[in-house]
Amino acid sequence: MSCNFLSLFTVALGRTIITSAIPRITDDFNSLGNIGWYGSAYLLTAPNSGSFIAGRAIAGLASAGVFSGCMLIIIPMIPLHKRPMFQGMFGSVFGIASVTGPLIGGALTTSATWRWCFYINLPIGAITMLFLILIWDPPKSNDEPASIGTHLKRLDPWEWSTYPWNSGRIIALFILFGVLILLFATVQILKPETATIPARVVTQRSMFCAAFYTFFVASSMMLMIYYLPVWFQTVKLVSPVTSGIYTLPLMLSIIAATFIAGFMTQKIGYYVPAMYICPCIMSVGLGLMSTFNLNAIPSHWIGYQFLSGFGLGFGMQVSGLVVQRVLPLADVPIGIALVFFLQQLGGSVFTTVGQSILSNHLISQLSGIPGLDTSEIINNGATSLASVVPSEHMGTVKQAYNRACTRIFLTAMGVSLAGLIASLGMEWKSIKRGRMAKITREEPLK
Repeated sequence: MSCNFLSLFTVALGRTIITSAIPRITDDFNSLGNIGWYGSAYLLTAPNSGSFIAGRAIAGLASAGVFSGCMLIIIPMIPLHKRPMFQGMFGSVFGIASVTGPLIGGALTTSATWRWCFYINLPIGAITMLFLILIWDPPKSNDEPASIGTHLKRLDPWEWSTYPWNSGRIIALFILFGVLILLFATVQILKPETATIPARVVTQRSMFCAAFYTFFVASSMMLMIYYLPVWFQTVKLVSPVTSGIYTLPLMLSIIAATFIAGFMTQKIGYYVPAMYICPCIMSVGLGLMSTFNLNAIPSHWIGYQFLSGFGLGFGMQVSGLVVQRVLPLADVPIGIALVFFLQQLGGSVFTTVGQSILSNHLISQLSGIPGLDTSEIINNGATSLASVVPSEHMGTVKQAYNRACTRIFLTAMGVSLAGLIASLGMEWKSIKRGRMAKITREEPLK
């Protein structure tokens, strides 16, 4: 279990340690327009923005497996009715990494280089991998192993590019996406024995709702944790390490809420209340964050962050428990993989949406102002404003950044409310041992 927590800590640290460093990375690479890719793609020796994005993509392939793998490892070890507390501990580990990540990232970026944000993962990951190899004895599978070539043939690569929404390329990609998703669904239905996502999994009501709930909650989370440091460093003009300190209320409230949610779920035996509470509180906090201005006082940005983080922490770990309750044991790995895939996909897509909002709003607000080179502001980093913006225009630029970031927080609020709608379709199923005497997750296998 310690290896499990350490693995999760490493991945969570990799996701959050970069948040304080992103504005400085945009300075080094002169690539403000690539902020979304830094979060949506998953290095330490990257000489330019393109190499950095490619490295993040490769690391993201591994991190997705760690998230779902941590959940799968506890299934044979912990009874279902005791798992809420352990999932709460998972959430707390994520929260601790989220707290220390921006602080470590800000400190390394300020005192050394942002590249140390990635070097730091190497020793932790090596120790974790070594102990897992020596200690973990995976359960035997009854499925016949397939060759690497067979697995590669089942992969469906995809790509995302940022262009104006009315661009012919974007329209064509949307049409192509619709056609391909229909073809993918057809293959899954016609060939259930080799289906990547079997129809029996996605058509289960709670599974379907939990998957989309995860997508929307994760999207809101990534918009918040990626663009809040941008707001601090461009509007409040603070350093990366200071912006990491300023986001502590958000991270600490996530830790507190995950413990409370895990304890509550284990006591009452139902996970649906946590799924209701999460987007309700989170959307209120994000709505308040959308009122930020240049003169926002600490009590406001501390309180609003705490509210948003508390809501997020209350429901961010629930979907994995839903999968374990409603699916047959043989389908649980597929369900968990699907949930975490949508979690990663939501964060990837909406950090790019946030980038589009930021860039487009800056262009619309700053274009045409005499003595102000909008392209230079866009092409340079977020923390180099003082070097590229004349002092007489600094207030205008800060106001443009503030409006762009608050629009992003407003978008996150809307996405979190979509998560509330998804949660309304959940079935109320108990995880208490006594109430599961007649219906257990193993029963469909008999």
